[in-house]
Amino acid sequence: MDELDIYEKLSEISTPQFSLTFGDESERAIKIAEHKTWLQSIRHERPNTSVPYKVGIYIRFFNQTKYDNYLAYHKKEFLDTIGLCPNWELVDFYIDEGQSAPNMESAKEWSRLLCDAMDGKVNLIITQKISNVSKKIHEVTFCSRILAGQKPPIGIYFISEDIFTLASYYQNDLHDTQFLPSGMELLPDSDYEPEDGMRRLPND
Repeated sequence: MDELDIYEKLSEISTPQFSLTFGDESERAIKIAEHKTWLQSIRHERPNTSVPYKVGIYIRFFNQTKYDNYLAYHKKEFLDTIGLCPNWELVDFYIDEGQSAPNMESAKEWSRLLCDAMDGKVNLIITQKISNVSKKIHEVTFCSRILAGQKPPIGIYFISEDIFTLASYYQNDLHDTQFLPSGMELLPDSDYEPEDGMRRLPND
């Protein structure tokens, strides 16, 4: 099974349908649709299955699905898919319960995942969709920048949106200091070396 098949498998993992509340849902939907259209027009970059990633799987669990034991089913789907990537090490599942994402600081397992990432235990976070992490998109953006600025950088892959935060086409955003706190280090250009048109994490 090749890398594309693996990500198609990831995209097929079913998820509970969360009821979300945003200030302007229609505007958000338009922006997401525009971003997906743009992504379809370029060569996608996803986490490279040949890189020895240390993976943390984040799940927001809300048991309102057609499966009697959805959480076990969902974890098995992830385990089966990660099993196709022999260079990847599954560190742990990080599971918060709730119908919609809270503020990040009140999500205990997301906070534990971030601590493990900052401690070097995890360098790739995989979750089904952005709204699992936070109902505030600026929180997700800021968090992605902080993680990407670590050495080595830490990436997040959002399956439903097919977004990998360390893709080369996001590098300008990651270097943008407008929303970063004063004194925050920029993401060094040397952290990434192009290889066959892809940007990859350096090996430890």
